[in-house]
Amino acid sequence: MKNIVIFGAPGSGKGTQSDKIIAEFGVAHISTGDVLRAEIKAGSELGQTASKFINEGKLVPDALIIDMLAKTLDSKGKDIPGVIFDGFPRTIAQAEALDRMLEERGENVSTVIGLEVDDAELIKRIIARGKTSGRADDNEETAKKRLDTYYSQTLPLKDFYIKQGKYAKIQGVGDIDAIYSEISKAIKGC
Repeated sequence: MKNIVIFGAPGSGKGTQSDKIIAEFGVAHISTGDVLRAEIKAGSELGQTASKFINEGKLVPDALIIDMLAKTLDSKGKDIPGVIFDGFPRTIAQAEALDRMLEERGENVSTVIGLEVDDAELIKRIIARGKTSGRADDNEETAKKRLDTYYSQTLPLKDFYIKQGKYAKIQGVGDIDAIYSEISKAIKGC
């Protein structure tokens, strides 16, 4: 199985590129953001708890994410060619938990696609997305908070995966198809 982590700051293009990866490689998509938004919309206990953190630009606690991920992963079955993790892991503790969870299933992370985009472009993209997505967290103030959180809590994952030899640095600015071409090469090479 190819188990892919797509990694980058909010607005880096993870969702857009995930769709292309799914189309080419047939992997299942697990987007913690999508799952969380669905829980929030449904008004579940998890959704209400997660909403408080998201609206403040903070990360949802690891225990909630990990429990949700295990349930979602197991629901995909064993006949899939792999999984793309979009928006997870976001901390080293989550990455270690993901490694353990996959190891328990006889799997591992195959590669980490690191989309690298500068802050000005990220904020521009997030604001533009907010105008069409209806996502309450896609505004400039929350975007800046989310970037601060990303740099302090999530960016250390880059070194974590570099040390494992799994990080593929991809320039996330430019033509979407040209960016994807580099992603496809990295996945085929893992």
